[in-house]
Amino acid sequence: MKFQAAVLRSYEDPFTIEEVTLRTEPAVDEILVEIAGSGMCRTDLAVRRSAGRSPLPAVLGHEGAGVVVRTGGGGSDTAINVGDHVVLSFDSCGHCRNCRAAAPAYCDSFASLNLFGGREEDPPRLTDATGKALAPRWFGQSSFAEYALVPARNAVRIDPALPLELLGPLGCGFLTGAGAVLNTFAAGPGDTLTVLGAGAVGLAAVMAATAAGVLTVAVDRHPQRLALAERFGAIPLHAATAGLPERIRRLTDGGAQYALDTTASAPLINHALQGLRPTGTLGLVARLHTALPLEPGTLDRGRSIRHICEGDAVPGLLIPRLVGLWRAGHFPFDQLIRTYPMADINEAERDCDAGRVVKPVLLPAARSR
Repeated sequence: MKFQAAVLRSYEDPFTIEEVTLRTEPAVDEILVEIAGSGMCRTDLAVRRSAGRSPLPAVLGHEGAGVVVRTGGGGSDTAINVGDHVVLSFDSCGHCRNCRAAAPAYCDSFASLNLFGGREEDPPRLTDATGKALAPRWFGQSSFAEYALVPARNAVRIDPALPLELLGPLGCGFLTGAGAVLNTFAAGPGDTLTVLGAGAVGLAAVMAATAAGVLTVAVDRHPQRLALAERFGAIPLHAATAGLPERIRRLTDGGAQYALDTTASAPLINHALQGLRPTGTLGLVARLHTALPLEPGTLDRGRSIRHICEGDAVPGLLIPRLVGLWRAGHFPFDQLIRTYPMADINEAERDCDAGRVVKPVLLPAARSR
């Protein structure tokens, strides 16, 4: 079948809207999804800085949501039928030790399945108008397109009464921030949290923390982002504040129990560690591109630091939980979204880079009219 998709052909050039061909039917435990909307994530844009590790040309996009139009039938993971509304999340093998232990974000094949174009044994699925193969699917989706062929285990069925075109970011960005609070930290009433960076992931963490009764300090350098964090229940604190660790400790009654970094800024990471109380934990979700120097004493008194992937989430459990919080008015993620026709993907990327929008969501042509 032929359909429109946004193709990234080089690490420097803009996306182009092209006709692509899907050359395979859904296999066992796969589904074909007509995309209603797909969030643009910083991880999509980081492909430009991947030093060639993420193969191009490719169709990116990994925060898709849509309607199932075809299934391959088959096994135990396929409790999804034609007509179901689904949110798509990250790919995992389903059978390694971590997948079996309900930790699919730490799948043995996570990097190859999600970041680096699939496994070598996976055949090409998409070709361009000249018949040239495009890179294997991105995060099991390649959802910057009108259709996506995905493993059924990556899809989470949701109520068809929900605004489907807005739900895709629940599969990655919002899932990551909220999951760090609700899963990794298991934070609750009486706990304290520092969030570094009030973008999509950081603001999702703020909303989840507020819903869980956690006192939260949000640190950012953009006043408009701090205003959003304050609207969602956090105490705003500018990143350039003098004596930042001391301010955090005062605001959190002696230090935060938890901190979440979404910035990959070494100075801010050190400030956050210094602002923790004894036995406090700092979680990192942003990828570090250089060595991380830690100042003396930052890990004293039982403080710890760890990386968090995809909010330690099982998507089939956390996405319905976030939908329930949204329906109850406690997780207003839709207030962070601006929609764009897929044809305006380059404008969406510019707005995202410039901080003019927190979460762009691309709508295929049929949805954007």
